[in-house]
Amino acid sequence: MPIQILMPALSPTMTEGKLGKWLVKEGDMVKAGDIMAEIETDKATMEFEAVDEGRIGKILVPEGTEGVAVNTPIAVLLEEGESAGDVKAAPAPQPAAKPAAVVPAAPAAVAAPAPAAVPAAVPSAPVKTGERVFASPLARRIAVQNNIDLKAVTGSGPHGRIVKADVEKAPKGVAAPTAKAAVAAPVAAGPGARQLADLLKMPYRVEPLSGMRKTIARRLTESKQTVPHFYLTIDCEIDELLALRKRLNAKSEAKVSVNDFLIRAAALALKKVPEANASYDESGMLYYEHADISVAVATPNGLITPIVKQAEQKGLTQIATEMKDLAARARDGKLKPDEYQGGTFSISNLGMFGIKQFEAVINPPQGCILAVGMGEERAIVRKGQIVPATIMTVTLSVDHRAVDGAVGAQFLQAFKGYVDDPLTMLL
Repeated sequence: MPIQILMPALSPTMTEGKLGKWLVKEGDMVKAGDIMAEIETDKATMEFEAVDEGRIGKILVPEGTEGVAVNTPIAVLLEEGESAGDVKAAPAPQPAAKPAAVVPAAPAAVAAPAPAAVPAAVPSAPVKTGERVFASPLARRIAVQNNIDLKAVTGSGPHGRIVKADVEKAPKGVAAPTAKAAVAAPVAAGPGARQLADLLKMPYRVEPLSGMRKTIARRLTESKQTVPHFYLTIDCEIDELLALRKRLNAKSEAKVSVNDFLIRAAALALKKVPEANASYDESGMLYYEHADISVAVATPNGLITPIVKQAEQKGLTQIATEMKDLAARARDGKLKPDEYQGGTFSISNLGMFGIKQFEAVINPPQGCILAVGMGEERAIVRKGQIVPATIMTVTLSVDHRAVDGAVGAQFLQAFKGYVDDPLTMLL
């Protein structure tokens, strides 16, 4: 029986994607592990591997198609002995549901009309059915026929995917639990930006939202609505850091940036104050053993945060080399999911743009993000004398559920100590 190849979920946050490029054509033979297509997720372009062996009978979704929902059939795989005549019509790919358009009411004929709040259609919230199970279409079909719960099966395929052999070894007769659909209550909302612009006859242009921009909008809104932020600010003197950087770069081919120093300083401060390296969860507090530092990188499509993992164990040269590679691949959309998903602490540096100070939005489920401003010469008082110094202002945004004010202050004290006296980072 022909096997439907479904649009995969290549990251935990992916609900739809773009089928960027097919690397196989109809009639080609494939085996498990072969690369069949390139798929653009909300953050990067990923390679899609075959999990079953067979021949490509029909390609259902042409390359370049956007908004293909996860689990939509994108191709049909023929097993041994099957022919193109066995391919049955498959449902066309359906883009993710979009909210219904709201027609603005005509403004009242008054000197200065003010638009009234208009109820907007809100899409139903996705139903949470538990942890996603990654399995081949054939494995799923066998599981249904034999009443096997796939959640109880351990996958041996690529990336832990459940394949035919895994299901055949599993005990039969264990029914999978069913989930009841939840109904979202309608929510009243004011006019959207486009509706308001139309109402007031404001000129504008429309650029479709990329998958990355949609994800950024959803996650930041979620963060500000659900995470109780508070902010702590401290000034650091960076004259010695700049001097040390200049000496190191004169003797090394791997050029170290100020940001590389800050990544190491943050990692060492988290080891010194481990209570700040934490996340809140309903099941309990999570305290991480390593400082995996997410670093905000601007790309043409939006912000992404590649991770320097176990940064507390790495020297400045290694951090510099890793960050150059991660940042370059981030801008090209070539990061793997495990290179930007996760992390225990974030750094966002806007100093190179002349920004003196700002407060960053926390990246859930992390507990903190450090916003770094520019270094500038300021007059300070030292031992009763007014002297010049290069000062950098940093602000820590903190999830108050995970980190208390005193803990955040202790982290900033430790961070400032490493930055003010950078030789201590090399000990």
